[in-house]
Amino acid sequence: MKPRPQHGNFNKQARENRHVKPQEPEQSVPSLDEDDLMAIVREQAVPFVLILDCVQDPHNLGAILRTADGAGVHAVVAPKDKAVGITETVRRISVGAADHVPFAQVTNLARTMERLKEAGLWFVGTSDRATKSIFEQDLKGPLALVLGAEEKGMRRLTEENCDFLVSIPMAGKVECLNVSVATGVCLFEAVRQRRVGP
Repeated sequence: MKPRPQHGNFNKQARENRHVKPQEPEQSVPSLDEDDLMAIVREQAVPFVLILDCVQDPHNLGAILRTADGAGVHAVVAPKDKAVGITETVRRISVGAADHVPFAQVTNLARTMERLKEAGLWFVGTSDRATKSIFEQDLKGPLALVLGAEEKGMRRLTEENCDFLVSIPMAGKVECLNVSVATGVCLFEAVRQRRVGP
């Protein structure tokens, strides 16, 4: 048999991500505040917001922002404390989405949720205690999807502020999905329903 021809140089380095400057230091960049968030929500006929309760891994946040951009989310909200902000790692993993998806960090997440409720949004949170599947929940209309932190999930007060709790059905031995994967499942189920219409 003839040896299989070799194509390309297998020892060369992966190409640099053109969306970031590798020399920049690893520090958070300024995010939007609660008032900025409310202004964005008021501009939308049917707001679609993602709330992350204390997600701390920059790789997860970067992947989530990339998915949020693809799903057409109007804003992503996170608390200022115990949560990662927009760092260079987040920007790199998001492949540029961190520069396009509005990202707000708020001092009091429960208060922000109340303001969003007053603006007409319904809150659907993911929880192990849910009795309803994400696929059974109506996700049309003004919506805020709420996902919790790695391992611990949502904090008690955040969960109590949700109008509905849902879960993602799991068929295997593993109890739950990575938060960035779970976010993708939830966001695109919402996208599917919202495209189908009432």
